[in-house]
Amino acid sequence: MKLYLDPGHGGSDPGAHGNGMNEKDITLDIALNIRTILTNYENVQVKMSRTTDQTVSLTERTNQANSWGADYFLSIHCNSFNGSAQGYEDYIHSSLSDSSQTAKYQDTLHKAIVDLNQLNDRGQKKANFHVLRESSMPALLTENGFIDNEHDGALLKKPAWRKQVAQGHVNGLVKAFNLKRKQEGATIIYRIIAGSFKSKENANDRADFLQTNGIESFVGAITISGEQWYRVQAGAFSDQENAEKRLNEVIKAGVKDAFIVKEKR
Repeated sequence: MKLYLDPGHGGSDPGAHGNGMNEKDITLDIALNIRTILTNYENVQVKMSRTTDQTVSLTERTNQANSWGADYFLSIHCNSFNGSAQGYEDYIHSSLSDSSQTAKYQDTLHKAIVDLNQLNDRGQKKANFHVLRESSMPALLTENGFIDNEHDGALLKKPAWRKQVAQGHVNGLVKAFNLKRKQEGATIIYRIIAGSFKSKENANDRADFLQTNGIESFVGAITISGEQWYRVQAGAFSDQENAEKRLNEVIKAGVKDAFIVKEKR
């Protein structure tokens, strides 16, 4: 699968601005994380419209994707609206039907991203954006929160959150294109679980509580016995001793039922 990955804006075009951040920096970081995660999968080629803070025109982006013969065009953005709006939304071109292949890809990526991003779900939308109109392959543009909103901006500032958003995009790509992980030697990962909840709101409250105590955490969806739960993870380590140290920090913060999950990769 050939993915053309497009971090929105860049160089002389900062994009949206808010809470001391420029959109061009956030989109680049998310996109670079997507590229890094995808190195773990077989038969995936990634070409990026930019890998640094450089100016690239919209026409250059779509021309490059088209001439390269990309299978999918994924454009990463953030939103802004006077600080009053918040949440995540994504777009395909307005000419496409809900039964098109592009719309089916949108369905898959949308669900995977909102499962992990801790943002309000503003839905799946259509628009006549240049990168959606002029790309000759299926294309999706994602708007990852409102940079000028207090809630969304606080998340956008966190490197761990941006990595998690990247993981959501990759999860969608993996499902949409049936990507397979590279076969490597097994490693052990120790994950610190700080609660599992039926309510996403309750899970977000637990993650926010940990963040206020200086412990990076995020919420991920997981299926248990056929039911969806929202699990709060407060770290993942390849070293058991480091995992146990983090577990003690979480317990001292007040989450007495936290525990370690041992996973083999």
